[in-house]
Amino acid sequence: MQPEGHHLAELNIGRLVAPTDDPRVADFMGALDRINGLGKRMPGFVWMMEGSGAPGTGNTDAKLEGDPRFVSNLTVWETVETLEAFVWDTVHRQFYNRRAEWFEVLDKMHFVMWWVPVGHRPTLAEALEKLALRDAQGDTDAAFGWGHLKQASRWKSHQCATAAE
Repeated sequence: MQPEGHHLAELNIGRLVAPTDDPRVADFMGALDRINGLGKRMPGFVWMMEGSGAPGTGNTDAKLEGDPRFVSNLTVWETVETLEAFVWDTVHRQFYNRRAEWFEVLDKMHFVMWWVPVGHRPTLAEALEKLALRDAQGDTDAAFGWGHLKQASRWKSHQCATAAE
């Protein structure tokens, strides 16, 4: 249940199969501005961690573990339902379904959600701490995946076929 006075933060990380200027990830890189722009216009969107602002780069300039192929997406949404609507009911779903073309399968958690007070903008460091917490302890009230949220339902038919969600 969503705590009163809180929004939902989410972090999703991935490691591209190739550098950002490689033709193998061109469709992904070419869609970043479109997908991010759509997300920002969605009802319930609150905030997104921005990169350099250069067209077509999304937040690919935030290098995780010093690796230029690791990319991250950190956003805040008013509710679980508004995030679900963006993820599963827009063109974003088509790109989600193609993730295996562009991203390596990681052997550790790559997705986490948690509640933040309204007005709070999480840092990447905070988000990575939440991801590590979920990796170490599984779903808790402090860091969780879709399955921890009773009001979330669409992920069940669209979840990753591999290890972690």
